[in-house]
Amino acid sequence: MISIKSALITVSIALSIFQSGTAYKLETRYPVPGNGGFDYVTIDSAARRLYLTHGTQVDVVDADNGKLIGTIADTPGVHGVALAQEFKHGFTSNGRENKVSMFDPTTLQLINKIDVGKGPDGIYYDSGTKRVFTNNHGSHDITAIDAKTGQVVGTVKLEGDGESAVIADGLVYVNVEDTNEVVVFDPKSFEVKKRFPIGIAMTPTRSSL
Repeated sequence: MISIKSALITVSIALSIFQSGTAYKLETRYPVPGNGGFDYVTIDSAARRLYLTHGTQVDVVDADNGKLIGTIADTPGVHGVALAQEFKHGFTSNGRENKVSMFDPTTLQLINKIDVGKGPDGIYYDSGTKRVFTNNHGSHDITAIDAKTGQVVGTVKLEGDGESAVIADGLVYVNVEDTNEVVVFDPKSFEVKKRFPIGIAMTPTRSSL
């Protein structure tokens, strides 16, 4: 039997959860120019810039008022943006041309384009190794780039189509869409350490901790 005290506590907890859940509300909407489907959104919290990838360009808007700051053009099939602020370098994964654009985050000007694996999709920066990684769907691997020089320094044999990734405790955890698993690799040696099948779940597209 549930006591009156227990029942009151249960109701209080339920009300707290309900109230906290309804605390979210839409603040505003920012119109974005151009055509093409959107993919990853990246924010530079220090510079208050929001990077919006879509189609063949990346629009950069002010995170506080939504005003367009500038555009990174010529990024065919762009999926994501990675930022290595200590080197003043940004990177875009251009899925349709098998390249990564390295750009200056201050001016948004192109520095150079880097050949990577086929179909780069998710892209992320590991501050521990000072490397940028691209999950390549066409070649089923991951390309590692030196964030300072823009040179390719290695390849991870993922054997699948990596989507996003989480970096923790010196390792990278990548969710692999076509094999329905999470793959863990060492960003220093590029060695795959572990593969975690996710059971009946299929086509994982996001990772978080």
